[in-house]
Amino acid sequence: MAATSGKRRRWSAAEVPTLKGRTAVVTGANSGIGFEATRVLAARGATTVLACRNPVKAREARDRVLAESPDADIHLLELDLNSLASVRKAAETLLVERPTIDILINNAGVIMLPHGRTEDGFEQHFGVNHLAHFAFTGLVLPAVLAADAGRIITVGSNGHRMGKIDFEDIPFERGYKPLRGYARSKLANLLFSYELHRRLAAAHAPAISLAAHPGGATTNAGGVGGSQKLRSRLFNSVPNPIAHSPQMGALPMLRAAVDPQAVGGQYYGPRGLLTMTGPPVIVKSNARSQDTEAAARLWTLSTELTGITYPL
Repeated sequence: MAATSGKRRRWSAAEVPTLKGRTAVVTGANSGIGFEATRVLAARGATTVLACRNPVKAREARDRVLAESPDADIHLLELDLNSLASVRKAAETLLVERPTIDILINNAGVIMLPHGRTEDGFEQHFGVNHLAHFAFTGLVLPAVLAADAGRIITVGSNGHRMGKIDFEDIPFERGYKPLRGYARSKLANLLFSYELHRRLAAAHAPAISLAAHPGGATTNAGGVGGSQKLRSRLFNSVPNPIAHSPQMGALPMLRAAVDPQAVGGQYYGPRGLLTMTGPPVIVKSNARSQDTEAAARLWTLSTELTGITYPL
């Protein structure tokens, strides 16, 4: 992947162009960086689909966007990434309602959960953060390929640097710790994003795959609970060189989604200290995330576990 961009221009939400006539789908759009990205996309005129687990919170998020942008074209899609049945149902509904998708942002996720299983028996971080998005992306890919220049953005994390995938212990029954589970899933996100880019390019598809991470965004990330909320309050009240707002945390995914200079396989993140804060630039992930053999193996495994074959 490319190294950190040398340009010092401060890219901001003001640079998101008019998106009238384009459709964007954001998973986990009811809060945090997902909501902030949704708010900007809708304000710029995109037909925006909030793909969320909780219908009540999704409606509340829609109302917040409409209060700011009364003419926004907002739609809701119930999507529970804890269940492949829900993923399939959501994808079927989406393909009927939105046969063309210009921007797909795989943002939703869980973090720091105790060891547990999804409805389909997968370790929670791996199942929700990676496998469900692998399945959802594959199922709705025909709509992305129907766009003139579709983009798929997978949201990663600096946590990928601590991640390791033991292919002999995918259930993570040995040595599990919440941080290890989360880090493994974020490494999987990047391996998936880069492998999808390679496969789209090999197929000469009109769509591209990119990745982005929010840095130290102060959000109430899924699955953490009270300790995360307390940390968020502390970050908001005390200046912190490695933490910034959800609005800033959403910028890398927005830039990956709309920057005309972006190309497949790139990874966007904040340009500041430890890529934790600041405006979005192209950043570099670790060598493990760029292991093409591991990426291909993960792809095959993901296909077997989800039953989803990509139309490439």
